[in-house]
Amino acid sequence: MPDLATLTPMILTLMAVGAFAGLLAGLLGVGGGIVLVPAFYWVFSTMGYGSEQLMQVCVATSLATIIVTSCRSVLSHHKKGAVEWSILRGWAPGIIVGAVLGVMVVSRLRTPTLQAIFGGLAVLIALYMAFGRSDWRIANRMPTGIIRASLSPVIGFLSVLMGIGGGSFGVPLMTLHGVAIHRAVATAAGFGALIATPSVLAFLFVKIPSAPPLTIGVVNLPAFGVVISMTLLTAPLGAMLAHRADPRLLKRIFAAFLILVALNMLRKALF
Repeated sequence: MPDLATLTPMILTLMAVGAFAGLLAGLLGVGGGIVLVPAFYWVFSTMGYGSEQLMQVCVATSLATIIVTSCRSVLSHHKKGAVEWSILRGWAPGIIVGAVLGVMVVSRLRTPTLQAIFGGLAVLIALYMAFGRSDWRIANRMPTGIIRASLSPVIGFLSVLMGIGGGSFGVPLMTLHGVAIHRAVATAAGFGALIATPSVLAFLFVKIPSAPPLTIGVVNLPAFGVVISMTLLTAPLGAMLAHRADPRLLKRIFAAFLILVALNMLRKALF
């Protein structure tokens, strides 16, 4: 086990990352997982747990935190009447199916493959955040029928591959279909719970060798506890700021940061 001198800066780092992730989950609707997955990888690999299945632990632990963060965030948005519950109900079955399929795939992939997937998708998300326009529209209403049945599992599936909530894919989808940005952010918070809950339950039964200490399945309990203690405090703050501030500049700044993180993940995967 690492000594206290090694653990202390790591715990402080996780606390800071957790605070930042919770703020993002409420403010931008992108889900804290997009910050947590690379942060968990750095912490665990620094501690000497750089196995070929380490990214599975990072993805699963990130999703575990999203269960709590998402529920807290959606309740905060609901108090302001911003959640489109009809969208959540309609998209829930497909998202859950996609999430479960995602667990089946992630449990069979090695760290370099998951790093490449995370990096590639994160670059696309960052580019949309940086250059996407609020007036872009595909339609004036959310898809239904066969289109919804096709798209909803994709959201769940890709989100689990990255270890993120559904906001990174759900917010652009909703705004492109005429949902106001604040209502899209609020509703996407609910996507996170739909994705994370079934996937984490499944990840508890995935076994890997050389997991970090106190890991059940591939969910690391200490990292979950430290991060969630901070996201519980900051997710409501992010939700409050989302209703008061124009997040366009913040999105562009975060997009630049995300591209750097994504490129670093790709570097690790390829070299």
